[in-house]
Amino acid sequence: MANPVPKPAVQGTALITGASTGIGAVYANRLAHRGYDLILVARDLNRLDELAARLRADSGVQVETLKADLNDRSDLLKVEQRLRRDEAITMLVNNAGMSVSGPLIGGDADRLESMIGLNVQAVSRLAVAAATAFVARRRGTLINMASVLALAPELFNGVYSGTKAFVLNLSLALHQELKDSGVRVHAVLPGATRTEIWDRSGGSVDQLPKEMLMEVDEMVDAALAGLDSGELVTIPSLPDAGDYDAMTQARLTLGPNLSRNTAAARYK
Repeated sequence: MANPVPKPAVQGTALITGASTGIGAVYANRLAHRGYDLILVARDLNRLDELAARLRADSGVQVETLKADLNDRSDLLKVEQRLRRDEAITMLVNNAGMSVSGPLIGGDADRLESMIGLNVQAVSRLAVAAATAFVARRRGTLINMASVLALAPELFNGVYSGTKAFVLNLSLALHQELKDSGVRVHAVLPGATRTEIWDRSGGSVDQLPKEMLMEVDEMVDAALAGLDSGELVTIPSLPDAGDYDAMTQARLTLGPNLSRNTAAARYK
């Protein structure tokens, strides 16, 4: 008879959206082995159930699956209420998202609207729900999945990069608001990562130079290392974190002059 898998020390429960494949599934694996019980959220219940069975066997934690399409308002509210009411939840991995490739001119306006709904509206509602609950409990971790395209809008579809800039700005603002509450906020900005999002967007991951493409396991492991080290923003492929810090400082230096009671002399 096989020996039972010893259960690690419980860290609470992590709710992970977009958990059936890719980044969300790897987060589920890593967090299970860190001792988190899991609530896995996605549209594909069969994949969720298969992943849940593997994680229970491998890690010994409790794993619940929750089928939800976060672009469906009733499903989104169901997940939102779970975050607000379930006091066992100590982490949200706000990972569900979609991409649409190609130019905006002549693009599919309905698909762009769906992307905004998932990447902006759903992300913000779940982030606020989780943060509100975590503040009341004086503990919790909110992980928001953004993208390096938040910093490089010229490189890809402008609506997609705009949604990811929203996620980054949301995270920075929430961090400022929650910094004395006991709640952690962590924004992850992956570069190109080998996941199914490329096929679903109408593009192909094989079109990218190999030196630009990171495997999903390595990306998530780097993101969790950034979380462990206390980073607010983690860019897994960035060699020198000081480069991002310098960009942030340059942005903050603009602050005193962004809103004044007179136009700058160069406009007169």
